[in-house]
Amino acid sequence: MKLSELKGKKVLILGFGREGRDTLKFLKKTFPKNTFGIADRIKTAVFNEKFLKLGADKNLNRHLGEEYLSSVAEYEIIVKTPGIPLTAIKPFLKKGTKITSQTELFLDNCPGRVVGITGTKGKSTTSSLIYKVLKTGGKKAYLAGNIGIPALSYLAKAKKGDIYVFEMSCHQLAELKTSPDVAVFLNLYPEHLDYYKNFSAYAKAKANITLWQDKKDCLIYNPDDKKVSRFAAASLAKKIKIDTAGVEKTIILEDIPLKGDFNLINVSAAIKTGEIFGIPRTKIAQAIKKFKTLDHRLEKIGPYKGITFYNDSLSTIEQSAIAAIEALGNNVETIFLGGFDRGLTFKHLSKKILSSGNIKTLILFPTTGRKIWKEIKRQSKGRIKTPQAFFADNMSDAVKLGYEHTSKGKICLMSCASTSFGMFRDYQERGELFKKYIKEFGENEKNN
Repeated sequence: MKLSELKGKKVLILGFGREGRDTLKFLKKTFPKNTFGIADRIKTAVFNEKFLKLGADKNLNRHLGEEYLSSVAEYEIIVKTPGIPLTAIKPFLKKGTKITSQTELFLDNCPGRVVGITGTKGKSTTSSLIYKVLKTGGKKAYLAGNIGIPALSYLAKAKKGDIYVFEMSCHQLAELKTSPDVAVFLNLYPEHLDYYKNFSAYAKAKANITLWQDKKDCLIYNPDDKKVSRFAAASLAKKIKIDTAGVEKTIILEDIPLKGDFNLINVSAAIKTGEIFGIPRTKIAQAIKKFKTLDHRLEKIGPYKGITFYNDSLSTIEQSAIAAIEALGNNVETIFLGGFDRGLTFKHLSKKILSSGNIKTLILFPTTGRKIWKEIKRQSKGRIKTPQAFFADNMSDAVKLGYEHTSKGKICLMSCASTSFGMFRDYQERGELFKKYIKEFGENEKNN
């Protein structure tokens, strides 16, 4: 949707989180005479306390509380926050109402080039790597989306030569009718099935990153992922394959600061993007070599008391936990698992734990902790030795168990293979509490 279409319209910002607040700020500045409304589940008293200045704005309509969706019919244009499903809005829509999003407004109006990155896992690391490569190569690059600043913050000053690296979630992509100039599609695993009716619907949302591309655009994709490859085959964009075997042509593997073979996919995607924008290999290698691991993504915390701790709190599916185990090797002796149950299975993870032969201790959070333990016991029939299982309902007790049951010289890994909801606000709180108690209970030793 072009910005000109919003002029003089009644516009509702649906969902007032970080992105919604950024959208309102941009649109009010761009169209000071427009009528704006905000709709959110937040209660009026909480809103007024949290957003004191907005509470005094008489030109802003507020629709707060449980019935917030009923306000949709009063507006001509809805700017929807990604986390609110379209199905929830449809019963309240009137004929002719247009629905858009911050992502769509940015893509349709940005004069620069946009590099969009998606995938079930690796989006943030790849986005940050690409941004680092472009900046090191002397490009005017900006980091936007989930990991960066909300996109519309950039739009007022955006120029033709600018490059915007945009991490795109499935929710941001779901209803798009446009795609970025350069799309990076990393992988597809079952995820967010508590939101989408099935894996096919989730995958289709992700595929919007390339669905609307044309021949002048580029698609960097993972050819080893069959589902991603099927979407790539239907794309009109110029196709560029991620090539993990070819990474060594640009950088010595030992110089890559990211652990695990799975990170070679992210590194290759960054290399391919750098090549599209004409960045010399020496500059690409320099950027990758200096890259720092992001928090909560196989983040080394220790050693403490001779135990090396790793925080992989962003691990929310079994594939990411398996990748973490493989990346760290035979020294993983203890692993934290479990969290909110979204109906996913843990057959492959259980098999990996049992076949490793080195993982001796499982520290399990509700509710999937018991589900994982049940699957491990089912698969371990006939085995002489199985890991010990301990159940914890808070991080403090869990970390104490980690110290008690991990040998010196070994690794204690938190890679839960489940989302954090229920026990924790989000993966960040889970990871920060993990780090807090490691440092609180441990005696810090210098990193090797």
